[in-house]
Amino acid sequence: MADRPLVKICGLQRREDVLLADELGADFLGFVLSAGFSRTLPLRKARSLVENIQSSKVAVLVDENPAYSVTAAKEIRAAILQLHGDESPAVIKELRNRGDWLIWKVIRAKSMDDIHRIVDACGNLVDGFLVEGWKKGVIGGGGAKLDLDPRGIHELLPAETQFILAGGLTHENVAEAAASFQPDILDVSSGVESLQGRKDPELMQHFIEMARVIQKQEPRVTSPSPLGDILGEH
Repeated sequence: MADRPLVKICGLQRREDVLLADELGADFLGFVLSAGFSRTLPLRKARSLVENIQSSKVAVLVDENPAYSVTAAKEIRAAILQLHGDESPAVIKELRNRGDWLIWKVIRAKSMDDIHRIVDACGNLVDGFLVEGWKKGVIGGGGAKLDLDPRGIHELLPAETQFILAGGLTHENVAEAAASFQPDILDVSSGVESLQGRKDPELMQHFIEMARVIQKQEPRVTSPSPLGDILGEH
């Protein structure tokens, strides 16, 4: 893993924002390719946004059928599929077999039980877990901060998978959040926007600069703890 957390700028909709994020050195750029969301991109527009971009592209998808997911991912030459819905293990397996990409599964975590349930279902099928705060009625990108024990999260996530932290991050709180949660990747969308869907150049620059100076440390796990201690008896 990198000594410092990597950075993903998500919800990009404008070519100028994509170019700047790439120039500033964002490691991943995320594009919402499922219909019905505030930052959704038509595939044709998405394809034009990613031309000559060096950062790795992430196709953000919500409960799509595999055929569409594959088509959408290929349109932007995605390195990663980010699954935000209730995709079944069978769907995830099919997506793994249909392209040379990584898969991240999103967990909207209201409690440790949410993390345990999804990790138990597909922990051996995905390459990373994006964990964000839970907000009623919002599938993702709602700006809800993650309010769970960092130690417990690290104990639940498989060691071989990436931990992507999202939800409510800004340049003002990213250092504190990274120090607490020790993620591999920091994911921001609304936290670098001046208006919905419009990334602010200064906010993007400040966020990436702050992330670049954060030194990763070992997860703050003081002693081994069985899952029952974290989750409670079931």
